[in-house]
Amino acid sequence: MVEINPFSAISNLGAADKDRVSIAENFDTFLALLTTQLKNQSPLDPLDTNQFTQQLVQFTEVEQSVKLNKNLEKMVALTAANAITNAVGYIGKQVTTSGASAQLQNGQASWTVSLAADSPATNFTVRNAAGVQVYTQTNPVAAGAQVFAWDGQTDTGGKAPDGIYTLSIVAEDGKGGTLVATTEASGVIDGVDMSGDEPVLLVGGWKIRLEDILSIKTPPPPQA
Repeated sequence: MVEINPFSAISNLGAADKDRVSIAENFDTFLALLTTQLKNQSPLDPLDTNQFTQQLVQFTEVEQSVKLNKNLEKMVALTAANAITNAVGYIGKQVTTSGASAQLQNGQASWTVSLAADSPATNFTVRNAAGVQVYTQTNPVAAGAQVFAWDGQTDTGGKAPDGIYTLSIVAEDGKGGTLVATTEASGVIDGVDMSGDEPVLLVGGWKIRLEDILSIKTPPPPQA
């Protein structure tokens, strides 16, 4: 099945109108030539009416196709407008997304980490946008969902600047093996980037695709 992206297709809107103008001009030329031929045809060797009848039918079919394309253009425009409206509606909402990225904002970042079993030693590594390790921590983690909070403290004792950071996890199972860990992160949407083929939600500089969203809710009130 071929998927049509309305934000890519919308750049071609108006093509049907140009096609209709071109067809109208060609059709007028065709009628002028046909009229001239009929006026100047030989009575002893008249034109084959089947031939220009077929041409008229072909013009009609092409015109109908162009009208159909025009209606499709309108549908594409409406779909894109609805998608933009829906995306803007996320602003101010707290969304949870799957993945290892999160936004460090005002010295606070957190991930929800899930393990299938207890891990006596779980190594957490935080890296900046350039992939450079800035913080590590190892501690036991119980099975289920746990929140890993990071205050921006670095391994060198400094403070990491606000920005996008990723969390990688290596969880030991106590038997020489490792456990699969999944991560989720949350943030309050403060903007929408519509410069690409589809809207992308923004939490500061953190970009969240709509298909990665797991949940949406009203953010908690700020603490006094």
